[in-house]
Amino acid sequence: MSKPYIIVHMMMSIDGRIDCGMTAQLDGNDEYYSTLSAIDAPTRVSGGVTAGTEMADGQIKQQDGTPLGKEEFAKNNDAKAYNIATDSKGCLRWSDESHATFPHLILTTTNVSQDYVDYLNKNHISWIATGNKHVNLQRAMEILGDQFGIKRLAVVGGGRINGGFLKAGLVDEISVVIGPGVDGRSNQPALFDGLTDGRPVPLKLKNVQSYPDGAVWLRYQVK
Repeated sequence: MSKPYIIVHMMMSIDGRIDCGMTAQLDGNDEYYSTLSAIDAPTRVSGGVTAGTEMADGQIKQQDGTPLGKEEFAKNNDAKAYNIATDSKGCLRWSDESHATFPHLILTTTNVSQDYVDYLNKNHISWIATGNKHVNLQRAMEILGDQFGIKRLAVVGGGRINGGFLKAGLVDEISVVIGPGVDGRSNQPALFDGLTDGRPVPLKLKNVQSYPDGAVWLRYQVK
């Protein structure tokens, strides 16, 4: 499989919580962005919740038409890097991207409606459809590497998409900035969510860097 080199890059409080509104209040927020640049992974992947709240222009009425029904992709922007969002049901609204310099690319399923795919094509938005009920991340990454030429990418949350990539065995490295603060609220998203077998994923420490404001940047290789 010719997948990109994949780095999960996140900021969290010392108790592992990643809510953006909370982490933005912590020292270390500036370091999160500088370290994101330093890992040299210009293509970024966000999960559906993050994409819906921070990237898309709201939602459109979910289409009830004929499903696409097959694995397919469309390269509607010939870009060196993409701002990738998962949208398995095909409901996020996007602006026309015919002149975008950092265009979006949508990861969806073969159950997405043909109407939604036509909508993405009309707005010059690239997409990959693979997997039935859920996006097949392994195949999506293979297509991204082989057909879109992406060599490195950063998965930037939330916890379920991070966990999905880790569960699928796709993560090469974990890069995390720990801000000097505690969240402490119950039922908040964690750095990784969705793993169910109770077996921790082993890591090898690659580098540690501390900052005057109390933040720490940790990099781990996934064994």
